[in-house]
Amino acid sequence: MTEINIELTEINAQDFYGPNNEHLKRIKEYYPKLKIIGRGKVLTVFGNEDELIVFDQKIARIIQHILKYNRLSGRDLEIIMTEDKNELLQMKKEDEIIVHGVNGKLIKALTPNQHKLVQTVYNKDMVFAIGPAGTGKTYTAVALAVQALKNKEVRRIIMTRPAVEAGENLGFLPGDMKDKLDPYLQPLYDALRDMIPHEKLESYTERRVIEVAPLAFMRGRTLDDAFVILDEAQNTTYAQMKMFLTRMGKNSKFIITGDPDQVDLPPKQKSGLREALHILKGVNDIGFIYLDDKDVVRHKIVREILKAYKSSEDKEREKIEIK
Repeated sequence: MTEINIELTEINAQDFYGPNNEHLKRIKEYYPKLKIIGRGKVLTVFGNEDELIVFDQKIARIIQHILKYNRLSGRDLEIIMTEDKNELLQMKKEDEIIVHGVNGKLIKALTPNQHKLVQTVYNKDMVFAIGPAGTGKTYTAVALAVQALKNKEVRRIIMTRPAVEAGENLGFLPGDMKDKLDPYLQPLYDALRDMIPHEKLESYTERRVIEVAPLAFMRGRTLDDAFVILDEAQNTTYAQMKMFLTRMGKNSKFIITGDPDQVDLPPKQKSGLREALHILKGVNDIGFIYLDDKDVVRHKIVREILKAYKSSEDKEREKIEIK
């Protein structure tokens, strides 16, 4: 008789065992010849070596399902254990969903340009996502990063912003460094909280599997095996953008999001995003996706606000040209 130990460290063990251990009881029914003992984060199994190999593969399938969907219902378990082809096909139709978020929230591309962004990120390792506020640039990018981490395509997620409002000199703000930075980086944390359960997110943050930091903290680093997002990139300088883009290491994905029309830099300071879009436009291995007001997924009034401001800015521009 052979013994194997299967670790459940990547998931919440309770999701695997089910309420009152119902999932574990059902699994045991499918493998009556095996002795299966579940203790916390470790599943100990005794039996014939060939059957243990099959069992190990099946448990890996269950773990992958929990990682992807943040849940395991009795019906899900039944489908996995029986490998019902029709049911599996139905589950595959859910592949357009990027992430199964917290409390059953389904996160997927909602507009044609968001779909283009998703497909471009799948096909290219560096992508610029350009568009106005509310078009889902950052949210979609974070969802793709979480998906890549869950699928073990990368080992970590790194999200960064140029802390322009404080000039990347945060000493005058109260508290320690984390206290100073967290309010500015809050939009990134908000997206993560939609997609990763609280305890899991805390664990990832503590172990630096997920890192949220200002752009200045990227200097001198090589970012291997990482999904990296530069948000609010219009507020980078030329030097900062060049520094960030050259941090890219092996097996990494980079998404750069921003709105060139919302630059918060000093008047005479050129935007690193605008410069990069011009300099890199001929590089075939880099993807460029442009979103517009049709992609706004916030309250419907946001789209009208953007149209009104654009109309006003166009009129001001015409006055300047006439003068």
